[in-house]
Amino acid sequence: MLIEQVRTKMIDLGLDGMLTAFDDQMRIPSFRDLSFEERVGNLLDHESSCREDKRLQRLLKAAKLREPACLEDVDYSASRGLDKSAIASLGSCDWIRRGQNLLITGPTGAGKTWMACAFGNQACRRGYRTRFNRLSLLLEELAISHNDATFTKKLNQLTKLELLILDDFGVSQLDSQARQDLLEIAEARSGLRSIIITTQLPVDKWHDFLSTGNGTAADAILDRLVGNAHRLNLKGESMRMIRS
Repeated sequence: MLIEQVRTKMIDLGLDGMLTAFDDQMRIPSFRDLSFEERVGNLLDHESSCREDKRLQRLLKAAKLREPACLEDVDYSASRGLDKSAIASLGSCDWIRRGQNLLITGPTGAGKTWMACAFGNQACRRGYRTRFNRLSLLLEELAISHNDATFTKKLNQLTKLELLILDDFGVSQLDSQARQDLLEIAEARSGLRSIIITTQLPVDKWHDFLSTGNGTAADAILDRLVGNAHRLNLKGESMRMIRS
């Protein structure tokens, strides 16, 4: 088979990584010193790497992370109260495999959203389907879905995600429908799929925030969100001010 025919077959089969490696082998003289098995292995390695990279890019695009953050860039300034070993442990994503949650608390500008996106990035690297949402906007979408009978469909879509990031919990008061929808999300994912929540509101204030008009719902939500959760409390000055 001629070289161009080989290239055409690879293109037709979507073997982009293998095609790049094949072109390198044809172009670089040193590859001629390799055995047949080594050259085939080189082609397969490139194809595997290419597919992994494409998968990661698909996951990151679907995740819609607000910040281009990664754990390698975490600022461990003493004032922030971050422990490297704790971050490394969370970075293993074992808690996602176990269906546990992560609560990131701290004052305005402490970097809560950035940290959530860094863990979201890490989850995508490990192959977990992830989605970032501002909680208020998500609850608005779900409120609309009750009117057009798509709530169940949207809830099922959320449930399929291995990691759901809910940003800015506690910023705006929840009405009874929003509180019930949050309970449905928490119930559908409890013990099976993980949630990251970012909030300025200390966890011991959550019950008061959620219990307006319905203490039973507050108990149920807290049981599902907090009961199996890891906690990360950020401290220090506003990172936005420091960067500016």
